[in-house]
Amino acid sequence: MPLALSHAGVGGVQKAIRIRYGDTEKLIAAEIDCTVDLAPARKGVHMSRFPELFEEAIEEVVIGEALLIEGLAEHIAAHIVERQRALRAEVRISARYPLERETPVTGLPTQEMVSLFGIAAASEAGTRRIVGVEATGINACPCAQGLVRERAAERLGEAGFGELDVERILELVPLATHNQRGRGTLFVGTERTLNAEQLVRIVEGSMSSPVYELLKRPDELFVVEHAHLQPRFVEDSVRISLRDALAAYPELEDGDFLLARQVNMETIHSHDVTAERYGTAGELRRELEGGEPASRHTGLREWLT
Repeated sequence: MPLALSHAGVGGVQKAIRIRYGDTEKLIAAEIDCTVDLAPARKGVHMSRFPELFEEAIEEVVIGEALLIEGLAEHIAAHIVERQRALRAEVRISARYPLERETPVTGLPTQEMVSLFGIAAASEAGTRRIVGVEATGINACPCAQGLVRERAAERLGEAGFGELDVERILELVPLATHNQRGRGTLFVGTERTLNAEQLVRIVEGSMSSPVYELLKRPDELFVVEHAHLQPRFVEDSVRISLRDALAAYPELEDGDFLLARQVNMETIHSHDVTAERYGTAGELRRELEGGEPASRHTGLREWLT
């Protein structure tokens, strides 16, 4: 039947890959999805060849120089376009990556797991690639904290404190609110080499506080106070993440791509809350500088295509 297909391929292929960041090289488990755009004249893809192509591409990397995760995705996508005679190939790699860090007060070594993503699209016209990260943090709800502040001011006034004393007390004491564990995601599409660990710091910094697997009591106090002194909505995290990414990488070209997503798991509701924004660096810069909403938001697939 002469009908083109937008996607055909395989998903959930489990592989061990070797990736490098600076002088650090690690072997980690990854999941790879790969699809091709199928021309009307092609009946189908060689499904059995996809895992073989993965093996060939990954073997070259494991034996040779370790790549960034987005470089590996680009390498596989270009390899498949060539070997499958496809119009276009798209590869997505997701992996869990261990970050070594210290607790904020006691300085104890701890290991945090973050997600790394490499996305690439290849065709005869060339390739495009995206590096992404997902990290966990805490968001303290500003709305509930505002209600607690109002009620605390009333109680202090009823107890005989003057207005200036009430304001001083409320400035010094972290105010209660409900916390949300948040998952922040940041994708950047560019030809430039970016440090994924810096992207993780940007994502964690967009939330009220990072989280740590290991916490002694002084560290726990620091995280709780820090989060409650910096309450943020889910929308705040997305905007801050994009703003800080553009500030950290002023060399990004206007045609480069960014996407930020925040998912907060509510504690006083049974639902989650989400926010997302995507677009080219030029679209986002102009909106941040001028305050006028962009006429369009370039999407992920559109940019890859």
